[in-house]
Amino acid sequence: MLHFADKLTNRIATLASPICVGLDPRLNQIPEHILEQVIEEYGETTEGAAEAIIQFNFGIIDGIADIVPVVKPQIAFYECFGHHGLRAYEETVRYAQEKGLLVIGDAKRNDIGSTAEAYANGHLGQVQIFDDMQSTINVDALTVTPYLGTDGIKPFTDVCQENGKGIFVLVRTSNPSSDEIQGQPLGDHLMDEHVAGLVEGWGRELIGQTGFSSVGAVVGATYPEEARVLRNLMPNQIFLVPGYGAQGGGAEDVKPCFHENGTGAVVNSSRGIIFAYQKNGQTGEAFVEAAREAALAMKEDLGRLF
Repeated sequence: MLHFADKLTNRIATLASPICVGLDPRLNQIPEHILEQVIEEYGETTEGAAEAIIQFNFGIIDGIADIVPVVKPQIAFYECFGHHGLRAYEETVRYAQEKGLLVIGDAKRNDIGSTAEAYANGHLGQVQIFDDMQSTINVDALTVTPYLGTDGIKPFTDVCQENGKGIFVLVRTSNPSSDEIQGQPLGDHLMDEHVAGLVEGWGRELIGQTGFSSVGAVVGATYPEEARVLRNLMPNQIFLVPGYGAQGGGAEDVKPCFHENGTGAVVNSSRGIIFAYQKNGQTGEAFVEAAREAALAMKEDLGRLF
């Protein structure tokens, strides 16, 4: 069974594209022709909202599947529509995988004991349904928070080991107030550097043939100097890098997240790609083409780094 890290690293190399597209659908930004169609059929209901998301996401996936290796649906944009929204999330995951994309579920889960096991099994593994073991959500990797320590991480790494899946642990996020916790001094280093040491340890038993661990790290593009420190502390971790584009990070800002040979990171862009049609002043009917053009432009931008 291939490690998740090997699957992702190989796919990045095949496409020469270290890009992750965040599938964060906002109903008020979905093209009008999709909204009109679902309202006519379902009314202004959560079911209609879910159908609009599905149609929009499927279009985006069709447009980028041969350009990017991985997508990252943020579950909050689905959960807010209740059980219909969760169905849209699950259908998005399955459709992306059918198109050859890896899927990182951005759910930032964490707990301990049987609760952490339930999260891990539900998102990454299998759950017992009466007398049968079945996969349910079945993403390829999941974002997790480290605040509960090893007790909150081991249930996830156990499932990753059994199922060839991965996790990305929050180490240095891209938001301005991350310094309130992650940037605080802890002895002679910062809190995020302490967490980086833990992540490196958690990932040692999940290193694949490519030299990378299936326990990766979320490291934002908006703190490039700190990213350089974290890269040295976590040489075997794949960095999932938010903050490019709409959050202000550019290609030079993400460069410290990579190794010198251009490996070891995947850079996320959400709004800048999926809603590119609005930025370019195009009509909603062109949203797929606009997303594709934006993904190609990002690939070219990052390709200049190495």
